[in-house]
Order: sequence, then structure tokens, then C-alpha cells
Amino acid sequence: MSVPAEKVIDIYTRMLRIRRFEEQVGALFKEGQLPGFVHLYVGEEAVGVGVCAALRDDDYIVSTHRGHGHVIAKGGDFNRMMAELFGKATGYCKGKGGSMHIADFSIGMLGACGIVGGGIPVAVGAGLSAYYRGTDQVSVSFFGDGGSNEGSFHESVNLASALKLPVIFVCENNQYGEFTPADKAMNIKNVADRAAGYGIPGVIVDGTDALAVYEVAAAAIERARSGGGPTLIEAKTHRRGGHAEGEIAFLAGQQYRSPEEMHDAETKDPLTRVGTYIVELGIVPSAHLETLDADIVGQVTAAVDFARNSPDPSLDSLFEDTWV
Repeated sequence: MSVPAEKVIDIYTRMLRIRRFEEQVGALFKEGQLPGFVHLYVGEEAVGVGVCAALRDDDYIVSTHRGHGHVIAKGGDFNRMMAELFGKATGYCKGKGGSMHIADFSIGMLGACGIVGGGIPVAVGAGLSAYYRGTDQVSVSFFGDGGSNEGSFHESVNLASALKLPVIFVCENNQYGEFTPADKAMNIKNVADRAAGYGIPGVIVDGTDALAVYEVAAAAIERARSGGGPTLIEAKTHRRGGHAEGEIAFLAGQQYRSPEEMHDAETKDPLTRVGTYIVELGIVPSAHLETLDADIVGQVTAAVDFARNSPDPSLDSLFEDTWV
């Protein structure tokens, strides 16, 4: 399948929005301006964007602790996201959720989950809802290589397979569960191989190639819409930073990621790959991409101003939005 030019531009734009947002968040965190922790999506943009660019607006996604990119890829609002990171009342969760719990039901983003593997059953529930309501909506669960070792993953894939639910399981294999290499936590090379045990397709894709991810995701989504059931996609990718911002990258005096590995991640930068493709094929001139970049940077800057000028949650709101 050849990706249409307008879709290529759409994919690049979504990736660029994620990159510039995350770069700003990283800078703000280093300056001590954001409470809590942040887990950036830099380096993994091709996965979330490649999948979400193949979805409809009414389709569902469920995210992880590293969820900023997924929200933006699905069409999230910069202002409300930044306000949430600042803990302001104008944020997506009224300043009460922070980085790891952003949700926007209006765009099908059912929430980010800080618990490893915790969002996978939620995505299956959304697929079950579509199944019972008789719609052709699909649901996507994003999770990491560490999440694929959780019981919630196996139970969820089994149920989705048995009922042929319209769920796409997307493993963003960035090769580390926090600081632990994936090959130290699994006795298999590929997470996608686990699909065979549940009788569903397992697909491996280069998670630094957004166009390849889009094509694989589009095929899996079409299969799910037509009643063919779930697919497990393993996108092999890299996170450019640490597990979380501000981590100590040395354990017992040894760096857990080699300079060679970090260099390899930089040379396979997903944003650069698509940008180069666009210019080389003459889809748009490089000047257009520069203008786009400047516009997005302006939007991010405006979002920071919006967040800083937003009110803090009031004490009266302390017990609102809680389940009793």
C-alpha cells in the first residue's frame, strides 16, 4: 500500500507536534516548573502517530504512563494538556491527574494509565462495547514490552481473541522496562510471537518508520472492522531519553544504555526519516516544513502561557470528580 501524499504530511505534522511539545515539557521539568514526573515520547512518535493516523475520530485508544504522544496523535489540545501538566484547573483532568492520567473522551482517548499493563483491559472493554452496540469502531491498546509480561495482557488478548473483538494490541517495544533490558525479562525475542498462542496475527514492524507503522496498522484496523478480530502489533523502537525525565542513567556505576545504542537511536530518528522522505519526493519544499515547525513552536509557547495564566484548582473542588 502506497501512503497518499496528504496522509504523509498529516503523519509528519502529528509527529512534529509531539516532538516540539515534549521538548518543551522536558525543558520545563528541568527548570523545576512542573510537579510530579514526566515520561517523554521523544523517539517513539512514529508508533503512536502511525497507528492513530489510520484511525477514525470515533475509534478508541488507551494509553500508558508515556502518554503525551498518544493524546496529541489522536488530536489532543495543547492548551489543556499543558495546563494539566502544570496542575491547573483548565487542564484535561482539572489539574488533578497530571502527566500520567490525561484523558479526552471527545476524541476517543479513554485515558493514560500509570500502572504497567493497566490500560489493556480497558481497551478490550471498549472493543466489547463496540461489539455489543453493533458499530464498526475499533479500539487500540498501547503498552510497552514490560506490559506484555503482565497477566492483564494475556487475559485481555485471550478474551479479545475468543470473542473476535475489534481490538488492536500495539506493543511499543523500546527495549527496556524502566532500566531492565527486554531480553532479561523475556525468554523470547519477539513479543509478536505470543500472538500464536491466542490464534491471532502477530506482526513486527520498524517502530521508527511511521509510514510502515501506518500501513501495518491500517491493515489490522480494516481486519478488525470487518469482524476478523484482534491483531498484535510489535513496533520495535527507541526512547531517546530515560525512562522518566531526571533519571540517574547509572546503576551501580554502570551505564545501562551504551553510547553505541544511543547513537543508533539518533540515526533512526522517526521525525527526520519522514521529513527527508517528504523533501526527497518533492511532496512539499523544505521551506514549507520550516514554516510548519515555526507555527507549531508558536502553539506550544502559547500553551505554556495559557497554563501559567490559568487558575489553580480551588479548595472547594477537592472532593469533586471522586468515586465514593
